[in-house]
This record gives sequence, C-alpha cells and structure tokens, in this order.
Amino acid sequence: MSETVTVDESATHDAAREPVTGERADLLEALAKQRHFLRFTTRDLTDEQAGRRTTASQLCLGGLIKHVTAVERTWVQFILDGPSAMPDFTKMTEADWARRADEFRMLPGETLTGVLADYAEVARRTDELVVTLPDLDAAQPLPKAPWSEPGGRWSARRVLLHIVTETAQHAGHADIIRESLGGAKSMG
Repeated sequence: MSETVTVDESATHDAAREPVTGERADLLEALAKQRHFLRFTTRDLTDEQAGRRTTASQLCLGGLIKHVTAVERTWVQFILDGPSAMPDFTKMTEADWARRADEFRMLPGETLTGVLADYAEVARRTDELVVTLPDLDAAQPLPKAPWSEPGGRWSARRVLLHIVTETAQHAGHADIIRESLGGAKSMG
C-alpha cells in the first residue's frame, strides 16, 4: 500500500555558522527557491502517484526528483574533481543510456520518501559547498559530451547556475505533471 508523503521544506541549508552574504547567499536562495518548487509538486502524493506518467513524455514526479538529484550530485562532484566525475558521454552505449533513463522513473522498491530524502542530502552537501568553497571562479574542463563546447571550461559559479537552471526547468515539468494528477498547481 502506498503512503501519502508530506514534503519537508527544512532539508536544505544548515545555518549553524556565520551568516552567508553576497553572491553565495544569492546562490543559496536561488537553489532553495527552485528546490522548493520542485519538491512542492510532490505534496500529499502516494508512491504510486509519484511514479505515474500523466503526459506523453516518460516523465513522472518521482523520476524528475531522482534526475535532478543525480544531476546536482554529479555537477557538484565535477566542481571538486573535474571531468573525471562524469562519464564520457561520447562513448556511452545503449545500455548506458538505458540505465541513465532509469533516473527519470520510479523503479520497483523506490519510494517518494526515499527519493526526497536522497534529494535533501544532496541539497545539504551542495549548500555546504557553496558556503565553504574557497573560490567560485575555480574552473574545470568540461566533460566529453556532444553538448559540451570543445575546450570549454566552467567555473564553480557557472556550474551552480546550471544546477539552478536545471532545477527550475524540471520544476516546470513537474508542475505540468502535478496539475495532470488532479489539478493541483505550484503557483496560480
């Protein structure tokens, strides 16, 4: 039997230190806002509802949360370790792409509670990095991927902005899916 999940909005930045100001505070606020919109779409849903496709796409709410979690985790690791944190997307096989597609689905045994908990932990680690990273200008060469500009480098700042953008884009997808599950909207 699926249980209904209530979203915990407190699972982001640990403010047990000096106040964060300036650009880092702005980045934390932008991340928190977009994460809120994404998580909010899952309020009061069962596991079954979180795994349901409601549009022509393969997307479901639980899968979107899983995907954003994986993207954020990987890009934060990229900030720390460079392109070795990511696969060489130009050499991925059909089996690799199929495994990656599982990020967009709720798989047997997965729960919305578990997916949200994993997302909260990744968000906590990202927020900690935003606060403690010595230099937001520190740059890494982009991983090999068809969508990466040859010889491109991204600073930690640009990666964090990419995470904000990715989260916002998928929060919009999630809002459409949620509205199709019974009319609930994130805004409006």
